[in-house]
Amino acid sequence: MTQELKDALGRKLGEIRDEGRQQVIYDYLMRKLGYFDGKYTYDTLGRKVGEGNLLAMLLR
Repeated sequence: MTQELKDALGRKLGEIRDEGRQQVIYDYLMRKLGYFDGKYTYDTLGRKVGEGNLLAMLLR
């Protein structure tokens, strides 16, 4: 499943995709920003961002 994230004007900011057991967030240029493994959220470098699904926070 894919979930598109848009701003107030309807422009695409990114998307969240289910990839196996993870949810992965990509920006509008399809660059991977991080992933959620079911318990923790990690950034693109594999550093733990926090507990819970914080994927939308990784969009800038």
